[in-house]
Amino acid sequence: MFAWTVLGLVFLDEVLAVVAAGVWGAHAGGVLLAVLAPVAVVAVWWTFASPRAPYGGSPVRLVAKTLVFGATSWGLWAAGHHTAAVALLLFSGLINALAQLPSVRRAASTAGPA
Repeated sequence: MFAWTVLGLVFLDEVLAVVAAGVWGAHAGGVLLAVLAPVAVVAVWWTFASPRAPYGGSPVRLVAKTLVFGATSWGLWAAGHHTAAVALLLFSGLINALAQLPSVRRAASTAGPA
């Protein structure tokens, strides 16, 4: 149960990063950037950080996750949402560290395509 809870929180963390990109985009450039920033986050995530990423080996995945969560946290900070920025960064670090536990990794590897 713990492993599946962590995996659910990892997914929530990814959704929060996309939302944070939209918040920053709206703050920095209006509607167009509010749409394009989340699309860019999803594209980077799919390409480099997702479990089935075409270019996502271990070091690449780590760098991509660090960049995505760092950039989206910075975006929240720049948009004036300082508490949310710090919370996202801390939550992302904690939940992604927990996702590296052997029991969580085993649960993730047994999950097949939907």
